[in-house]
Amino acid sequence: MKLIRQLKYLYIRFIRLRGDPRELALGTALGVFAGMMPIVPFQTALAVTLAVLFKGSKITAALGTWVSNPLNWYFLYYYSYRTGVWILPGKGQGFASVTNAISQKESAFHILGNILEAGGTIAAAFLVGGFLLGIVASVPSYFLSLKLFRSIVEWRKKRRTY
Repeated sequence: MKLIRQLKYLYIRFIRLRGDPRELALGTALGVFAGMMPIVPFQTALAVTLAVLFKGSKITAALGTWVSNPLNWYFLYYYSYRTGVWILPGKGQGFASVTNAISQKESAFHILGNILEAGGTIAAAFLVGGFLLGIVASVPSYFLSLKLFRSIVEWRKKRRTY
């Protein structure tokens, strides 16, 4: 029961967000971009910094990073790496320690430590892959959230006329 109440509260807070729909959507897209980067403890800081630089909503940028969560970190890391290896030379050297940590369900910080120990080429593959996945995910999230925030504005206008 408490969870349902909290979800309703978050929904109401979300509906009450104020601002230009483009700024809110830009913040969401920047948050999704940062959330796709394999830099778990720094995603929110990156998202808010990007929102300040590009004049997006800082609140929706922070919320957008929730696209990355403990349930999908392993998939994001894996596909970030695979995408980076596809782009960069080196073809996956040293990935065994990382995949072993993932298969043993180690913590995200332990996996990050393995990535850093494995060398700069693996870290570069993760970052390049995360950057590309972030771009791919953030573009549709911008347009979807723009449509959502515009519909919220229209809903508010209709509600005021009654």
